[in-house]
Amino acid sequence: MTATADTAAVEPHHTRNILLVFAGLMVTMLLASLDQTIFSTALPTIVGDLHGVDQMTWVITIYILASTIMLPVYGKLGDLIGRKGIFIAAISIFILGSIIGGWAQDMPWLIIGRGVQGIGGGGLMILSQAIIADVVPARERGKYMGIMGGVFAISSVAGPLLGGWFTDVIGWRWGLWMNIPLGILAIVAAVMFLHLPKHPKRKVKLDVLGIALLALASTGIVLITTWGGHDAPNGSAWDSPQIISLIVGTVLAAVAFVFVEMRAAEPVMPLHLFRKLNFNLMTAAGLAIGVAMFGTLAYIPTYLQMVTGANATQSGLLMIPMMGTVLLSSIVSGALVSRTGRYKWAPITGTLVTAVGMVLLSTMTADMPVWLICVFLGVMGLGLGLCMQIFVLVVQNTFPGSEVGVATSTNNYFRQIGASLGSAIVGSLFATRLLDLLSERMPAGAGGSAGGANSLTPELVKGLPEPIHGIIVGAYNDALTPIFLYILPLVLIATVLVCFVKEVPLKKTIDRGDVAAESLEIDGADSVAVVTGALSVVGEDGTTAAAATTSTLTAEREAAGDDPAADRP
Repeated sequence: MTATADTAAVEPHHTRNILLVFAGLMVTMLLASLDQTIFSTALPTIVGDLHGVDQMTWVITIYILASTIMLPVYGKLGDLIGRKGIFIAAISIFILGSIIGGWAQDMPWLIIGRGVQGIGGGGLMILSQAIIADVVPARERGKYMGIMGGVFAISSVAGPLLGGWFTDVIGWRWGLWMNIPLGILAIVAAVMFLHLPKHPKRKVKLDVLGIALLALASTGIVLITTWGGHDAPNGSAWDSPQIISLIVGTVLAAVAFVFVEMRAAEPVMPLHLFRKLNFNLMTAAGLAIGVAMFGTLAYIPTYLQMVTGANATQSGLLMIPMMGTVLLSSIVSGALVSRTGRYKWAPITGTLVTAVGMVLLSTMTADMPVWLICVFLGVMGLGLGLCMQIFVLVVQNTFPGSEVGVATSTNNYFRQIGASLGSAIVGSLFATRLLDLLSERMPAGAGGSAGGANSLTPELVKGLPEPIHGIIVGAYNDALTPIFLYILPLVLIATVLVCFVKEVPLKKTIDRGDVAAESLEIDGADSVAVVTGALSVVGEDGTTAAAATTSTLTAEREAAGDDPAADRP
């Protein structure tokens, strides 16, 4: 990039303006991250009320899956047509999903509502991270990213806590309905305070086929891990025709996706991203940590309720040590990175500490003191806070400003795939082991007094006579704790990967790239597309807008050391 472009990219930003934008982004991140954890404490009651323990995994997994599929879509659209319009659209879709789920009278409708929430939620997470890159240079971004990590830490505990309080006091449906006023507040904040650089107009062809294939491959991965081995329809074995067909279909969709991306004019996931070593290392490590993190967060509150006898609110409070250490380590590490410009130490230390936390959690027993479980959770939180946001910072620092959105979303996509796999794998193993252990240990005729395995709730378990109560508590403990050791090798692999990161100096200017004005036209067939045809995006100046011209993108990629022709055969 020329010196002129570099000079143009440096713009004065008043602290007050940045803080106003940042505050609005925190509200939306809080919305999206809360809904990944808010049902963890309410889940035992919800599935008992709606009679769907066998569908328990999907309440959490469908949200993560839907948001994962949408991540690259939002990231690419943000780079192409500007982020403000689709940001507001994503919040609106999120509110719609909350309304559907809040009125659900059975498990299928609750799952549908959660899926719609996920479609919007994916945009809230990724666009918040990308918008920060639009207004804050990488060298200063560490402290903001650290606070973002702190917000996620707060939600990781506030979610279970709120979910527990709603369940115990006013009803679990308020975990969905509360998103309506918060979402409206986030839209107002975006309209009033979010003033981003205007994108000039040009013709854009959306990568609809790539998006569809990515959705198929992502869904296939989660279905395989969720159904494989225990509850796939008409056949549960890994070698059943259903599971084999899913595996084949997923592989074919993934291969077809790669070929489509090689030829797409505007690929939703540009393949040249994978030519950067730091990007590959951070993405692979993020995927591994995502498995560990979400596999733990999703089911620990259920464990605490069933095993320790805590009610839903108390189980949320018991997650506070994890929140505190994530909050502390995330903010402190972010501030240190901004001050020193050195960041490699954070992911190495963080993944190692996370591994220690997983080992400690695997030693939990039904009669272990509750405070010791809290200490174990705190250790894991300390490790997660040190590394999660630094992964994103390193990725953003690797690419020019015109590709920050797609690079961030691709990195987050694989981390969310890890989250989907973590929730699905842990949930599937947990449910299968639990049902097997209950079948083995329950005396004949005791199933009726327990209400049936599919209708177990914490209150019901606490009211059972001691022999039955002890069997159920022991089954919950023995079903979950060994799974943490199964996940441990992934965390250790992440530690090895981050050791090879090249510590490239953090940029001190905001690199937006040069842009030229052309008229934007989105092909009619393609515009059907991307978020159910409802995303008619309005730019900052009241017109539909798009990102930098192809020639400018090519120049930027050449300046960054990429070969623009590498994406095409």
